[in-house]
Amino acid sequence: MSGARQVRVSEYMHWAKTRSSARFNLAISGLGNLPLSELGARIEELELTRSGGYGYEPLQQALAQRLNVGVDSIVAAIGTSLANHLAMAYLITPGDEVLIERPTYEPLLALAEYLGADVKRFDRRFEGGFRILPDEIVQKISSRTRLIVITNLHNPSGVLTDNETLQRVGAIARNVNARVLVDEVYLETLFEKPVRTSFHLGNEFVVTSSLTKAFGLSGLRCGWIAAEPKVAQGIWRLNDLFGVMAAHPAEQLSVIALQHLDEISERARALLQTNRALVNQFLDSRDDLEAMRPEFGTIVFPRVRQRTTEQLIAVLRTKYETSVVPGSFFEMPAHFRLGFAGDTETLAAGLERLRAALDEVSTTAR
Repeated sequence: MSGARQVRVSEYMHWAKTRSSARFNLAISGLGNLPLSELGARIEELELTRSGGYGYEPLQQALAQRLNVGVDSIVAAIGTSLANHLAMAYLITPGDEVLIERPTYEPLLALAEYLGADVKRFDRRFEGGFRILPDEIVQKISSRTRLIVITNLHNPSGVLTDNETLQRVGAIARNVNARVLVDEVYLETLFEKPVRTSFHLGNEFVVTSSLTKAFGLSGLRCGWIAAEPKVAQGIWRLNDLFGVMAAHPAEQLSVIALQHLDEISERARALLQTNRALVNQFLDSRDDLEAMRPEFGTIVFPRVRQRTTEQLIAVLRTKYETSVVPGSFFEMPAHFRLGFAGDTETLAAGLERLRAALDEVSTTAR
């Protein structure tokens, strides 16, 4: 049923909060938490509250500088999750048609359905390297479409979408007076300065992101939306019904983090380079897995040849104390999502246990 708000929950988020934890956790998609002691902050420099208004000016300035956009195009939000909620809630009304990629990050799909959208899907196929095919969008879009929703880097595959493709998607949206919402939280792992963002490709683009995945700063909940000023202003007003005011110490700590992001980035870049090599070596050794090998990001989305992953994931968790994300959360049960942004020792041990579980499941299937 579309056109009315539905009672919805995120099955993925429930699983992530209650069942993903394991001794060797390969389900986590962001860097391990940066210790507060390494942030360069002193508690005596923090204040509990600030005066009212829309946004904390030093944070607004820091985010605008990072993205190379005007301050009036930035809306600070509590993480990418609330940023997505605010952006989508502002851009659509119940009954509007929304095109969402498949596979996608499940909370985006649940959110659109919760908001009463008439959801249609366009496919990013494994056989095509999970690339966005604009012709696929052309076949699905209509005059009723108000929003196209994509992730870049793609969640769950980690595949990067180039600007030429994004420009084509923008032109398709513009032809029917639609917008394009791009969740760019994994794009931060390119560690570019200023950040490569589709916001600069046209006013039809609205982007969301945060410091969560690439830098180990999830506790700050420093997220944002970049949109043309009139849209940003409208989203600020909508946020009066949701976040109202952010926790001020988190705003202050976010400014400090942004000031030290070059050093934090180097730590993250080195870790991901080492860990990606381990994952690629593992994939090279398995003829029962096939996967896209993204150049960037913190995740990979292997496919198990000729069967689903249900038995594998059960054996991996119960016998080998290791977790990965079931592909069923992305509507692709033959896949699983593997995160490699944790510490290298845990990753190496987890991959050995994944190897053993694959061998065991393969033997019992014969």
